[in-house]
Amino acid sequence: MTATYLDDIVRYHRERAERDTRLWQERLGGVHYRGASLVDALAPDATSNVKVIAEVKRRSPSKGWLDEDLDVAQVARDYTAGGASAISVLTDGPHFAGSSEDVAVARTETDLPLLRKDFTVCANDVLDAAEMGAAAVLLIVAALDDEELALLSSVGVQCGLAVVVEVHDHEEARRALDVGARLIGVNQRDLRTFDVNADRAAEVIESLPPDVVTVAESGLRTVSDVERAARAGFDAVLVGESFIRASDRVQAVRTFAGVARVARA
Repeated sequence: MTATYLDDIVRYHRERAERDTRLWQERLGGVHYRGASLVDALAPDATSNVKVIAEVKRRSPSKGWLDEDLDVAQVARDYTAGGASAISVLTDGPHFAGSSEDVAVARTETDLPLLRKDFTVCANDVLDAAEMGAAAVLLIVAALDDEELALLSSVGVQCGLAVVVEVHDHEEARRALDVGARLIGVNQRDLRTFDVNADRAAEVIESLPPDVVTVAESGLRTVSDVERAARAGFDAVLVGESFIRASDRVQAVRTFAGVARVARA
């Protein structure tokens, strides 16, 4: 069978994790995040608007460079000024040209909660996110088995992080709920092919109870896309490429953050 984008990326990160000799059990007691909560930032409130997670993203495996000279500090300031509720920072180096330093830079420029977005495959990855100053860690259900998903979720909670569990279909949504996920991202992009299906999020959210905080991810390029996610009942959207490519990032974020949220029954 031909290897997919996800297979190749996850293989790289598992090999990286195997070379990591640190004992996560010895680190756990000394690592704890105490900053702003991502869950609180994304939970529905009196504004009745969709919350925006704006992403720091230099490149992608499918599209190449979005901004090779990206100024992370300026982008973080722009996102904050535009009314983003949180900032996602890609830290994968080989495939997305990100780094842990990008989290550190963003942390100096904003008080918004930061999501460390990467291919998390071991407990040390979770603890590293907390040490970087991230408020949350991403767990991709398609990249983890049930035991790993449960362990990494537990480690995240123990060190004070919000855990964003990313799913792509109804079965993955069930697996996320089975480990107690309360913050679930539904990715419209198939990480095996990198194709975007605009109907994916609207279909999968039907599997999620109304008390779960939900985030629509990928393929959100226009206000109409965000409005569609809002009508499906999403509490938040995660947007990267559209903001990175925008000529006025502040206004781009402000426009998306102005979309009214539609409560789910």
